[in-house]
Amino acid sequence: MRFLKPHFFSFLLFGLLISVSATAQSQLQSPEDFLGYELGSQWTPHHKVMDYFWHVAEQSEMVKAKKYGETNEGRELMLAYVSSTQNVERLDEIRKNNLKRTGLLEGKPKAGNTAIVWLSYNVHGNETSSSEAALKTIYELVRLDNPDTKEWLQNTVVVMDPMLNPDGRDRYVHWYKETVGDSFNAYGEAREHHEPWPGGRTNHYYFDLNRDWAWLTQKESRARVEEFQKWMPHIHVDFHEQGYTSPYYFAPAAEPFHKAITEWQRDFQYTIGENHAKYFNENSWLYFTREVFDLFYPSYGDTYPIFNGSIGMTYEQAGGGYAGLGIKKPVGDTLTLKDRLTHHHTTGLSTVEISSKNADKLVDNFADYFEEAQNNPEGKYKTFVIEKENNPDKLQALFSLLDKHKVEYGQAGQNENVSAYNYKTGQTRRVRVEKGDYLVSTYQPKGVLARILFEPRPELADSVTYDITAWSQYYAYGLDGYAVPEQLDVEAAPAPQKEINNTADEKAYAYLAEWKDLSDVGLLADLLKHDIKVRFSEKAFKIEGQDYAPGTLVITRSDNKNRGKDFERLVTELATKHNQQVDAVSTGFVQSGADFGSSSVRYLEKPRIALLSGEGTSSNRVGEVWHYFDKQINYPVTLVDTDYFSSVNLDNYEVLIMASGYYGSEIDSSQFDELRNWISEGGKLIALQGANSYLAGKDGFNIENKSDDGNGGDSPDSGTVLDEYGDQQRERISGFNSGSIFKISLDNSHPLAFGYDDHYFSLKLNADAYSYLEDGWNVGVAKGDARMSGFVGYKAKEKLRNTLTFGVQEMGSGSVVYMVDNPLFRAFWYNGKLLFGNAVFMVGQ
Repeated sequence: MRFLKPHFFSFLLFGLLISVSATAQSQLQSPEDFLGYELGSQWTPHHKVMDYFWHVAEQSEMVKAKKYGETNEGRELMLAYVSSTQNVERLDEIRKNNLKRTGLLEGKPKAGNTAIVWLSYNVHGNETSSSEAALKTIYELVRLDNPDTKEWLQNTVVVMDPMLNPDGRDRYVHWYKETVGDSFNAYGEAREHHEPWPGGRTNHYYFDLNRDWAWLTQKESRARVEEFQKWMPHIHVDFHEQGYTSPYYFAPAAEPFHKAITEWQRDFQYTIGENHAKYFNENSWLYFTREVFDLFYPSYGDTYPIFNGSIGMTYEQAGGGYAGLGIKKPVGDTLTLKDRLTHHHTTGLSTVEISSKNADKLVDNFADYFEEAQNNPEGKYKTFVIEKENNPDKLQALFSLLDKHKVEYGQAGQNENVSAYNYKTGQTRRVRVEKGDYLVSTYQPKGVLARILFEPRPELADSVTYDITAWSQYYAYGLDGYAVPEQLDVEAAPAPQKEINNTADEKAYAYLAEWKDLSDVGLLADLLKHDIKVRFSEKAFKIEGQDYAPGTLVITRSDNKNRGKDFERLVTELATKHNQQVDAVSTGFVQSGADFGSSSVRYLEKPRIALLSGEGTSSNRVGEVWHYFDKQINYPVTLVDTDYFSSVNLDNYEVLIMASGYYGSEIDSSQFDELRNWISEGGKLIALQGANSYLAGKDGFNIENKSDDGNGGDSPDSGTVLDEYGDQQRERISGFNSGSIFKISLDNSHPLAFGYDDHYFSLKLNADAYSYLEDGWNVGVAKGDARMSGFVGYKAKEKLRNTLTFGVQEMGSGSVVYMVDNPLFRAFWYNGKLLFGNAVFMVGQ
C-alpha cells in the first residue's frame, strides 16, 4: 500500500524528529521483533497485545497509555494516546479544550484545532483481525522513518483501544489454537472453521458489547464510555468483520440514517470513504459502501458516537470466526488473517490521514454541533417531562444512566398547562406539568442524545433496518410522562433520593416490603439466600392505616422463630442494603383484605433454579438470564448444557428456564416426556421468546401458533405478484417486526403481573403470534392494534392483533410460564425485570 509522498517539509520535519527522538525510541521494536512471529501468521492473545502496547508507550515519547478497567474475567482494558511529542506533553490541555467546545466544561477553548480520532478494535471477540491490525497501526504511527504519519500527528491525537472484548477474543483464540493443526486448513469443512457454542463474539456473560454503548449494562461498556466522555472525539471508528465472502465495507453508511444525523456528519463520511477508496483502488481490493450497515439504533459503536457529535463509522472486513487463519473463498483464492489485518490497518491509517487534512473543519463543525444543540436543537419535542410521582427506584435507575452519559436534568419550578404527547395513551392532549416534575431539555450539550433516548417514535427515514426501531426510556423504565414541543424552564435539581428509615423493632409481628421494582426482587433474593422465610399477599390489604398492593412481601416473626433476636436486625439491614423500606407492624389482623394467616398470604418457597444453555440455545439470550441472576439480583442459578441434559435430575430444581433457542434437535422425545412429567409433579418451566415456538402444539402444552387469518397470502390480482425483483426486500418486511413497542393489557390480579398497573409496555422483537390460551391464564395480551412505537410491517401488525404475550398454564401440580416477549432483552428493558422476577418467585407458589 502507498500513502502520501513526502515533500520537502516532511523531510525537514523527519530529520528534526530523528535528531530529537532517536535516543528515546532506540529500544522500540516492531510487532514482529517483539512477538517473535510475523503478524497474521498466528493469533496474538490478549496479554501479548497489551504487552506490546505498553512497550510502545514506554519506548516512544509519542505515546501515553492507561489502564481504564478490567473485564469480568480480570483482563485488562487499556487506551493508548498517540500524537506528536509536543501534543502528548499537553494531552490534558487538548482534552479540556475539546470539552469546552462541547459546553460540558466551562470556559473558552484556547486557539488551535487538534483533531481527535478514536479507533476501537475487536468489540466482537471472534472478529479478531482488528486487534492484529492495531499492533501494526500503532507501530506505523510512531516509527521514526515514516514522515507522513509524523506530519499527520502534528494536529491529530489518535486514541486507540486495542481490544474492547478481551474475554470473548481469548475464548476464540484459545479454542482455535487448540483445534488447528501444524498449519491451517483452508477448506470450510475443517473443524477449525466451526466454533462451538457460545462462540467468541460476546463477552463473559454472552452480551454483544456493540449493542450496549447507550444502555451500559456491562462493566466493559461502563468503563469505556466513562473514558469516551472525557474526550468526546471528532471521529470514532469501530472495526468489525462480516461474512468471509464479502468485500470490505467502509463509510458512507447505508440508509436509514436517523434524522438527528447532520448534513456535516453525512458529508464527511463520504470524504473519508473517498480517501479509503483511493488506497483500495491502488491495491485492487474489492469494497462496497452505503449498503446493509445503517445508522439508526443508538447503541452501536458508530451511532452512539454520532449522537455525541462524532463522525461515527463501522468498518467491516470479510472473515469472522469462520475464516480462521485462512479460508478458501468461492472465487478460488484464500483469504488469510494477514489479508484481513492489512485491510483494517489501511483504513485505520487512512482515517488518521484524512482527519489530519481536515482538522480545522472537523473541530469547527464539532463545535457548531454543540452550539446548535444548546441554542437551537432540532426535533419535534424540546422538553421531556417525567412525573415526580413515578416509582423512586425507577427514577434513580434512569437518572443514574443519564449521569453516565452527561445528560442534564432538573425539575419544573412551577405548575404549567401545555400541549404534550402522553406516553401512556399515545395521544397529544393538554396536560398539567406539576412543580417538581422532572424535566430533560434538549437545550443542552447532550441535547441530541436526550432527544434520541426519549423521543416517542424514533424518526425512521427508511423502514429497511436490521435492529430494533423503538427504545424510548419512558417505556423501558415504566415511567409516566410527556413529550412537550416547547422549551420549558428547568431548575437545577439532583436525582430523587428515597427516605429510608429501617429500625429493628423487637415487638414487630411482621415486616412488610412493597413489590414494585427490580430492587424489591433483589431484596427478596437476599432474604431467601439468608434463609429468611417470606410470604406474599395475593390480595390488596390495609393494616395500621396503610394500604398495600398484591405482591407485598410479608416477613413474619412466627415463620422465623429460629432466628431469635437476629431476625429483625437481619431483615432491616438487608432492606437498607437494597435501599428499600420495610414497615414493622404489630399485628397480623388487617383492617381490610386477608389476615397474615390466610391461605391467600402464600408461603414463598426458596426456589432452586436451572437454566438450559449450550447447543440449541441462543448464547445472547442465555447470557441475559445468567446476568440477571448473577449480577442484577445476585441469586444462584445453575447453567445446564443441553448435551448432558438427559443425565440431569430435575427433581433437584423447582424452576427450569428455557431461553430462546432451537431445541428440536437437542431434546429428544424421552427427555421431553421427562420434562413434562417433572412439571406435572410440581416443577415450573419458564419459556422465553423462541422457546415458545418449540413448545407450541406439543402434547400437554396449551400454547398454539395463531392461525393465518387470510391476510398473509397474495391473490393473483393483488398486484404483489407483479412486484419488481428489486423491491423484494421491501415486500419481505411487510411481515417483519425487528423490535417495536406494544401496549400490553395485563391482568394484574395474577401473580405474574404483581407490581404493575393494568398495562405494560413491551418490546416485541418479532412477528411470532400465539393465540390466547384456551386453558390457562392470559395474563398479558396485545389487544387490537397495540403498537405504540417502532416499525412493524402491515402484515405483521395484522398478525399480532389479539395475541398472547404472557400466559400461565397449570399442568398437574406444576406450571408453565409463557413469555412470548423477552423482558430481559439486552438487559436494558428495566421495567420488564420485575415481570421476570414474578415468573421466577411468585407464580405457582
